[in-house]
Amino acid sequence: MTDEQLLQGCINKNVTAQKQLYDRFAKKMMGVCLRYANCNEEAQDILQDAFIKVFDRIESFKATGSLEGWIKKVMVNTALDNFRRKKHERDHISIDTNEIRYELHDEIHETISAKELLGIIQKLPSGYRTVFNLYAIEGYDHKEISEMLGISESTSKSQYSRARAYLQKAIQLEKIY
Repeated sequence: MTDEQLLQGCINKNVTAQKQLYDRFAKKMMGVCLRYANCNEEAQDILQDAFIKVFDRIESFKATGSLEGWIKKVMVNTALDNFRRKKHERDHISIDTNEIRYELHDEIHETISAKELLGIIQKLPSGYRTVFNLYAIEGYDHKEISEMLGISESTSKSQYSRARAYLQKAIQLEKIY
């Protein structure tokens, strides 16, 4: 089925079309969810919640962009909703803590696998992880991130900087061990 046929089937609440849409995009979207989650189970919950939203709101999709892009945006927004809901549980690290500075060497960058990098990203404190994903992977700017998360632009920049430093140090340690 083409995206247009899947879209029309899902609008008509056709269970076969919904299953095909899920099967076509779930694996890729799970990767998106994993970047925002603390663990695999949380990512699965985000994926499930997001696909429910996709099916509930599929008629609002305007074919101005790709269906995959729209679904990805729903995934990211659902992950952000999850982040906000768990805000009270998040690790809070004082802005006054000393920044870790480390220069990333090229040979380290070349030898780390995507799976290892995802594991390291998942170990970031959730605030750092969310800002890192939104800025470095999703391509939002710090002003947009600050509006999405209800934080200041400088906090977004600071958290991104600290996330990068944390990742660089973690990658170095991964390389050593």
